[in-house]
Parts: sequence; structure tokens; C-alpha cells
Amino acid sequence: MALRAQEGLSTLGIQLKPVFPLSFFDPVTLFDRAPLRGSVELTGGFAFGMSVRAGITRTISLETGIGQIDRRYRVGLWNDSTGYAGTDELRFTGYEIPLLALVYVRLGERSWMNNALGVSADIFPTDAQRLLEDTRFYFARRGWLLPGVVANMGVEYRTYKSGWFYGGLTYHRPFGDLATAEFTWYGADNLGRTIRSRIGGSYLTIDLRYYFHADPDRPRRRSNER
Repeated sequence: MALRAQEGLSTLGIQLKPVFPLSFFDPVTLFDRAPLRGSVELTGGFAFGMSVRAGITRTISLETGIGQIDRRYRVGLWNDSTGYAGTDELRFTGYEIPLLALVYVRLGERSWMNNALGVSADIFPTDAQRLLEDTRFYFARRGWLLPGVVANMGVEYRTYKSGWFYGGLTYHRPFGDLATAEFTWYGADNLGRTIRSRIGGSYLTIDLRYYFHADPDRPRRRSNER
């Protein structure tokens, strides 16, 4: 029954995904145009949303859904000629609609491992900015829609009546730069001096998911009653 349960069965789930910055994914961007210097550092974030799985065969499923992700950045601007230094935190919000193919490997009576690969439509509704007394930090999105590639792997435990519990890792990489960082310093003359740099949007998350229970026997019972 466990093998047949996912074939032809759709399940709805919820997911929470903390974002972790790693040096391998270049979380820090440095840029300068003397006498100004700037930095952007991904410090973390949080993603949440819903996930829908549709079983195609006993070992293959399709997965989609929608989620919101908030990336948190530490931003800074320095003026070497005046000794000015301004730092702050900035949050950049987006939405993701993935489509992945999953392959399952059975580990035990109720435990499974899966690997998934697919694409994502990343949507960015607005730009983001922070204002200080003498500085403006501004993230100008590269576009409202940006495609990306998604890969994840994890394990799940399937109960008979209480749903499925999943834990894993996801790597998300957009096809292109996420935004252009524009940092402006305003001097005593109130004239702005701006430096710019592009920033990427790749990240790694730890995935925690729960899929609600669905009865695989219900469709067969309805078929037999006809």
C-alpha cells in the first residue's frame, strides 16, 4: 500500500525554510568608487508557503506551490575623505512558484528519501530601500520576473493517519542578477554621490515540511461503488 499510495494521489503541504548564508555562495558584495566604498552582505532570511505534490508513478512525483521569501542584508557605505560610515539592515521580499520532478528511494517501511530538480518563477513586486540621515541604500530589482533553477534533497516519514513529515535542503539559483544595489551619500552641498553594483540571489535553506493526510483508498472505493 505504501508504494501505491503516492501514485495518482495529490497531497497539500506547508513549509518553513530558514535561509543560511554560506561563503561558497558569495554572500558578500564589495564595491567602490573613490572615495566611496560600499558592501552588501546576505545575513539570512526566512521563506514559507505551501507545496502541492502529484504522484505520477510509484517513484516519481511532480511538485509545485507558492512561497514568500524575505532575504535580509547588512548594507554599509563609507566615505574615506570625510570619515563617514553608515550601516543598516535591509529586507528584500520576493515570491516563488517552483515546478520540480521528484524521484523517491525507499529507506524503510515508512521512511523515504527524495531528490528533486526543476525551475522556479521568482517574482519581485517592489524595490527596497533604507534611508539614513546622510545615506540612501536602494535595491533596484532587475525585473519583476526572474527564472531560476531549484534542487533539493531530503528524507520524509510517512504515517498512516497523521500525514508526512519532511526535512531536507534546497539550493535556489536565479538565472541572472537579483538586483542593482545603489548607495548614495549626501554631502553638505546636498548633492548625492552614488555607487552601484549588481548582487546575486542564490541561497541555501533547511526545509521543514508537513503534508496533510490523504486517503489513497478513497478513489478506489468510489470506483468500485459505480
